[in-house]
Amino acid sequence: MALVLSQLRQVLRRLGRAPMFTAITLLTLAIGIGANTVVFSVVESVLLKPLPYPEAGRLIGVWYTAPGIGIKDLNIAPSHYFINRDQSTTFEDIGMYSGDGFNVTSSGQPEHLTGLDVTDGTLPLLGVKPAAGRLFTQRDDQPNTPKTVMLSYAYWQKHFGGAASAVGSTLNMDGEAHQVIGVLPRGFQFLNYDKVDLIVPFQFDRSKTHLGNYSQMGIARLKPGVTLQQASADLTRLIPITFRSFPVPDGFSMKLFEQTRIAPSLRPLKQDVVGDVGNVLWVLMGSIALVLLVACANVANLVLVRVEGRRQELAVRSALGAGWGRIATDLIAESLLLAGAGSLIGLALAYGALRALVAAAPDGLPRLHEIGIDANTLLFTAGITLLTAVLIVLVPLFKHAAARSTADLRGGGRTLSQSRERHRARKTLVVVQVALALVLLICSGLMVRTFLALTHVDPGFNAKAGLQSFRFYVSESQIPEAQGERVIRQYEEILHRLAALPGVSAVSFSSSIPLAGYSSNDVVYTQDQALSEGKMPAVRRFKNVSPGYFATLGTRVIAGRDFSWTDTYQKLPVAVVSESFARENWGSAQAALGKKIRVATIDDWREIVGVAQDVREDGISQPSPATIYWPVLMANFEGQKQQVSRGVTFSIRSERAGSQEFLREIERAAWSVNGTVPLANPRTLAEMYTRSMARTSFTLVLLSAAGAMALLLGIIGIYGVISYAVAQRTREIGIRMALGAQREALTGLFVRQGLILAVIGAGVGIGVAFASMRFLRALLFQVSPMDPWTYAAATAIVVAIAWLACAIPARRAATVNPVNALRAE
Repeated sequence: MALVLSQLRQVLRRLGRAPMFTAITLLTLAIGIGANTVVFSVVESVLLKPLPYPEAGRLIGVWYTAPGIGIKDLNIAPSHYFINRDQSTTFEDIGMYSGDGFNVTSSGQPEHLTGLDVTDGTLPLLGVKPAAGRLFTQRDDQPNTPKTVMLSYAYWQKHFGGAASAVGSTLNMDGEAHQVIGVLPRGFQFLNYDKVDLIVPFQFDRSKTHLGNYSQMGIARLKPGVTLQQASADLTRLIPITFRSFPVPDGFSMKLFEQTRIAPSLRPLKQDVVGDVGNVLWVLMGSIALVLLVACANVANLVLVRVEGRRQELAVRSALGAGWGRIATDLIAESLLLAGAGSLIGLALAYGALRALVAAAPDGLPRLHEIGIDANTLLFTAGITLLTAVLIVLVPLFKHAAARSTADLRGGGRTLSQSRERHRARKTLVVVQVALALVLLICSGLMVRTFLALTHVDPGFNAKAGLQSFRFYVSESQIPEAQGERVIRQYEEILHRLAALPGVSAVSFSSSIPLAGYSSNDVVYTQDQALSEGKMPAVRRFKNVSPGYFATLGTRVIAGRDFSWTDTYQKLPVAVVSESFARENWGSAQAALGKKIRVATIDDWREIVGVAQDVREDGISQPSPATIYWPVLMANFEGQKQQVSRGVTFSIRSERAGSQEFLREIERAAWSVNGTVPLANPRTLAEMYTRSMARTSFTLVLLSAAGAMALLLGIIGIYGVISYAVAQRTREIGIRMALGAQREALTGLFVRQGLILAVIGAGVGIGVAFASMRFLRALLFQVSPMDPWTYAAATAIVVAIAWLACAIPARRAATVNPVNALRAE
C-alpha cells in the first residue's frame, strides 16, 4: 500500500508540473466519456431496460396484418378481442386500449383532459395497484352499467388535493356523470402515453358487435413458457371462429373479410412502446463511440509526446535496474489516474446534459421519464474508463517502457535528429483521428442534406403562414344523434364568429388536419371499374371537411371545386379526392371529375366534384396517402342512415396564430356559441410541422456535434504533430536556412507533411464511411448514403482545415533565426 501511495504521489507531482497537458487531457477525456455516458444512458433506458411492469418479457402487443388489402399493421377489433379472451389457450389475459379525450365540466370552466378507454383486464395486465380505491371489474366494462372512471395520481392531487373522499365522487365527463372508483399509483405511466388524466372502461356491447372496426390497440400476457410463434398459431386458429361468431356490417360481405387474408402479427410490447427510434439511437451510440476513439487517439498523442520527453529519464531508470514491469506500472498508473479523473468530470457533465435532455423533452423519444444515470450506466462508464486508460497508454507503453538505454541516454544531443520510428506512432494516431472525424463529418453532412431535402418538400399545405387549430367535440348528451344537423350548424356559427376576429383571413373545420396524428381508413369502390375475381377494393384515407377547408390549409384544388354549404346541408352525394387517387384510378385529375365512388354496397354512389393536391398527412418524410374527402354531414354512408362529424378540428388562418391573446379571443368566440365545451389541443400548424421533423433535427444536431468534436480533435492532432516536428527539427531548419533554403520551401515541407497525413486519413475515412453507411440509410430522405457531393464536401473541409493546421507551425518554422537554430539542442 505504501508503494502504491508513493507511486500515486509521484504521478500527481508530475501532472502538477504540467498543468496545460493535464487540463487539456482531462477536458478531452471528460467530453469523450461524458458524451458516451449520455448516449448510453438514453440507449439503456429506452432500448435495453425492460418495461417497468411485472414480468414484462411476457407482455406482447396484439396486432394483425391484412395482405389482401395491403395493410401491414392492423389494430385489433372488438370481435377478435372477445373470441381471443374466451378461447385463447396461450394468453393469461388480453386487453384493449385506445387514446381518448374528455370534456370535464364538474366545476369552474370546462377543461379538456387526456385519457384512455380500456377493457377491464388492461390495467391488471400491467400489474397496476391503485393508490386509492379499486381497478375496473368486468361489471364496470359491461354496457348499460353506471359510468366509472379512474384518476391519475397527478390529477387526484391537483383537483382533489389527494383527499380520500375523491373516491366515490362524481365527474361530469362529456355531459355524463362518471363515478370515481380509484386512483392510479404515483409515477405510473401507461406505455408510451406522455400524460393520462382519466381512464374509463370501453363498455362494448357484445350483442351489437360486428366484424370490422380495427381501431383499438391490443395487449396480452403470454402464459409461462409460451412463445410468440405458439401464440400466433393459436390466434390464427381463432380467426375463422371470429368470422363465424359475428355478423358483417351492413353493406359489406363475408367474402370481403375473407379476401383480406387477416392474420395475427404479434410482437413484444416493448417494440410498441419504443417504436423505430432504435435506429436513431444506435447510430448516435456508434457516432459518440467514434468521438471517444478520436479523443483517445488525441490523448495518446499527448501522452506519447510527454513520454518521449522523459525517454532519457526512463533510460536512466532502466540502466539503474528498473525493470519493464516497474516502468510500465508507472505509465499505467498515470493513464488510469487521467482516465479516472476525466470520467468523474464526464459524469458530472453527463448528469447536467441528461437533465437538460429530459427538460427539453425531444419529440419521438419514448420512455423519457426513465432516462437517468443508474447502476448500469455507472458500470458502462467504469468500463469505458478502463478501456480509455488502456488505449491512451498502449502505444507509449510498448515504445518506451523497455527503453534502449544506450540509445536513449545519448538521445537529445546536437548530432541526433528525430528518427522516423518516433514519428511513425504519432502519425498513425493522427491518421486514425482524421479518418474517424471524416466518417462523422460525412454522417452529419448526409443528415444536413436530409434536413434540407425535407425543407424543400411541398407538403400540400401552407405551414409557414400562421394557422391556429383546436379540437372541439359536442357529445350526444348535448345534441342527440337524431338532431345531428344541429351539431354542424353550431360549428358553422362558431366558424362565422371566428372569421369576424381581427386578422383572421380564413376559417374551416374538419375531422383532422395534417400532421395531427388522427386518421381513418376504409375500402373504396369505384362505379366504373369492376373488380376482377379475387381482387379487393382499395383501402384509402378518409377525412371529413367543411367548405373552405382547402383554402384555409393552403391546399390547391387542381380540378373541379370545393364543397359548398348546400352540399353539406342537403346531404348531396359528393366527394373530393386527392390527386394521387385520381391518377391511380383514371390517369389524371380532370378525368376523375364526374366519376362515382362509395364505401358500403348499400351506400349511395358519390360523385367526385373536385381533386385536391396531395398532402403529406403523416409527416414530411412520409409519402402522401391517397385520400378521400367527404362532407361533414352525410346520409347513407358506411351503412348508416346519417353520419355527423362531432369531433372536429377548427383551423384559423391568421398572422396572430400562436399568441395567447389570440387564443383568448378564439375561446371567447367559441364559448359565445357553446360555453360548455373546452377548446382542446390548441396548437399551430407550424408547431406540428416542426415536430414532424424533430427526429431529423435531433439526429442532425447530435451527429453534427459529434462530427465537430471529432474534427476539432483531429485537427489538434495534426497541429500537434507538425508543431512537434518543427520543434524537434529546429537545428535542421537552421542548417537548411544557412545553406540558402527559401522560406517558401521550408513552409511547403511541413505543410506537405501534414497534408499527406490528412489525405491518408481521408482515404481511410471514406472507406470506413462506405462500409458503415447501411446503418444510416434508414434515417435519410431523398439522399443516397453514397452521395458524392457530401463525400467530396466533407473531404474538402477536412483537407482545408488540415492545411490551416499545418500552415501555422510551418510559417513559424520559416521565421526561425538561423543563428539561434544552430545553437539549439
